[in-house]
Amino acid sequence: MIMVLFTLLSSLFKQAYDITPPGLVTCLACAYIGSGRYFAAYRHEFIGTLLMIGFTFSPGKWIGQDALMVAWIAHVCGVVASDKLGGGPHVNPAVTVSMYALGKCSYTEGFVRIMGAMAGGLVAFPLYSVLADNLGLTQLGGPEFSSKGDEDGVAAGFSEFWATTLLMIMIYVLNWELNFGKYHYWIKQTLTALGIRYLIETFPLAGPAINPMLGTTWYIFANGAFPDEIGHYFTYWVCPFAAAVFASCLYAVYAGGDVFGQKLPLGPVKGDAVSSSKKNK
Repeated sequence: MIMVLFTLLSSLFKQAYDITPPGLVTCLACAYIGSGRYFAAYRHEFIGTLLMIGFTFSPGKWIGQDALMVAWIAHVCGVVASDKLGGGPHVNPAVTVSMYALGKCSYTEGFVRIMGAMAGGLVAFPLYSVLADNLGLTQLGGPEFSSKGDEDGVAAGFSEFWATTLLMIMIYVLNWELNFGKYHYWIKQTLTALGIRYLIETFPLAGPAINPMLGTTWYIFANGAFPDEIGHYFTYWVCPFAAAVFASCLYAVYAGGDVFGQKLPLGPVKGDAVSSSKKNK
């Protein structure tokens, strides 16, 4: 009887192992780091990533296949909907790194958020693939790094660096510098969505991802294993993280504040501008 149970358990384990994306168990295990203190943030990242991939990757595939304007509108709606329904997650490790650099979240919370986003991406691509198969829909694509002629990811990484830098500046400005009054959330999210779509069209060399999570979780789904090319990690992780820190420094120079707990020798430009304005009055 005991041997039968162990045989059944072994069979179930094998089936679960065969369908579990590499890295998912580790990502899920991070949900309760800090005795579950950051579980809400993890949940927001996980759900937000699931929604973001479904809502923003389907335009052009499931919606607006032959109408660019429809695809753009669907993408904008998808960005807004995934943020609203997901509880305002980062859904992007580079954004999380910037928030940590600027003191908006702790190191532990940032790590948990990144793991939540990774778990969401690892689940999302297989889930939507099954959905597409069952509904007869076109399979979703994902960002792919081509090492042909760019083995070290220099050109693709350069593209991701500047796309991420511009993304971060857009986030700072729309969230912290502008105020659209009563409809602030809806306006700034719509502008964010349009900005992301513009960056996707403008910086195409790396897919683009403009999000480390998307680059790696798509690769794992498409290949069933972790990337083995150093250019992949340079393009999708090193360059976006460097861009996040660079953009954080730019914002600190403009608005003031610390970067990784340290004051910068320059700025704040914003404070100087305000002081000069008061003197002129």
